[in-house]
Amino acid sequence: MVPAPKTDTRARILEAARRLFHEQGYHATGISTILREAKVHSGSLYHYFESKEALLLGVLEWYVDNLGASVMDPVEAATTDPIDRVFGLLAQYRMWWEMAGCAIGCPIGDLALEIGQELPRARELIDLNFRNWSERVEGWLVAAGDRLPHDVDRAALADTVLTTMEGGTMLCRAAGNLDPYDRAVSQLRAYFDHLERAAD
Repeated sequence: MVPAPKTDTRARILEAARRLFHEQGYHATGISTILREAKVHSGSLYHYFESKEALLLGVLEWYVDNLGASVMDPVEAATTDPIDRVFGLLAQYRMWWEMAGCAIGCPIGDLALEIGQELPRARELIDLNFRNWSERVEGWLVAAGDRLPHDVDRAALADTVLTTMEGGTMLCRAAGNLDPYDRAVSQLRAYFDHLERAAD
């Protein structure tokens, strides 16, 4: 049997860690569980990642590198309308939470709450993930042009979209259903409708 390329081993470790950190949390996930799920020995893991913290940083770097392909690009492929993209993005998250039965949240948001200030480099990468997310949405809002009032701060509005998603996700996890998320998105939709009317 031909051995898997080294890059495949590293990718399997990252994928297992990414999934387990999302499902169980960073602190609750043991190295032994990651090894079992990735089907590798400890020597292979420590060849690529010198510690569990280094593995967490690898996972967060994966999220930075794959934000487009895994989250934003499918939304952009579905519609060219910039405001529809905003609500298509929120609908995509809703679909994910529905499939998970509201049992998991945003992987970056969950890690932000769990890690806090404990690991400075991890916090920086979490912040970078959020900033990249908001900047992509900001680009859509800029592309909306005069459909929104000229004095609306597009960057701040993009942050509001992110806050709606993260806050709605946390509330639906607590409630065990999607109602809080739907209410939050509905209010955001009403605000966008107000802005579009004000721009006329």
